[in-house]
Amino acid sequence: MTYTDKMLARVEDGIGTMTFNNPERHNAVSLEMWEAAGSILEDFASNPAVRVVVLTGAGGKAFVSGADISKFEDERASEEAYNRYNAAVDRASTLLAEHPKPTIAMIRGWCLGGGVGLATCCDLRICSDTSRFAVPAAKLGLGYAPKGLKRVVDLVGPAFTKEIFFTARQFSAAEAHQMGLINRVLPDAELDAYVRDYATTIAGNAPLTIAAAKVAIGEILKDESDRDLARADAMVQACFESRDYIEGRRAFMDKRKPAFEGA
Repeated sequence: MTYTDKMLARVEDGIGTMTFNNPERHNAVSLEMWEAAGSILEDFASNPAVRVVVLTGAGGKAFVSGADISKFEDERASEEAYNRYNAAVDRASTLLAEHPKPTIAMIRGWCLGGGVGLATCCDLRICSDTSRFAVPAAKLGLGYAPKGLKRVVDLVGPAFTKEIFFTARQFSAAEAHQMGLINRVLPDAELDAYVRDYATTIAGNAPLTIAAAKVAIGEILKDESDRDLARADAMVQACFESRDYIEGRRAFMDKRKPAFEGA
């Protein structure tokens, strides 16, 4: 599937892959790309063939390097254009952060500004040992809204978040892993195969169980007064009442791989 020549999508073996395809600008994201990303994520959410979503960047040198500044004169020239741009960014980021399927950011090379924001919207982040991370907002005079900052704080805590935003410096893959920003760091040559195996493992597990765990973890991270634990409990109960629970038990007894349906 191609939504624009700058955003690519494919579905294979239960894995939906969304690729930022602007390598000549280190996969900087334009308005058109943000809007296409939202459409891709919506399609992946409604597609039963997609069990897990992987985000990546084309070209081998960058995941996403932030906003495409070369487009700002057109995309942010008026208040109307500025509002449209922000709405597209918020829509895509929210769809990713609240996606019903597990999401993985496969990061190689530069991950800057909005790229870090996209990565923190994913459930899991796996990078190459050559990756570099930075949020250079303090060098540009930009402000970050609390919604985006909270995702970083939830991952690395307030002290490391302050270091990332106050210094605006680049962090190595090892530093990002030590902070908790990254789940796994792989040699560059091993990254694709590792993420493929990782995503395949998730895609082969029970979708209802994964969805219930994702919702429960999301509710736990909210303030206690905002939690919807009844929703999480209902999803747990649905697991016990599902055909997949029967299949899982039978496969265990038969010593075979289960064939989960997500129902």
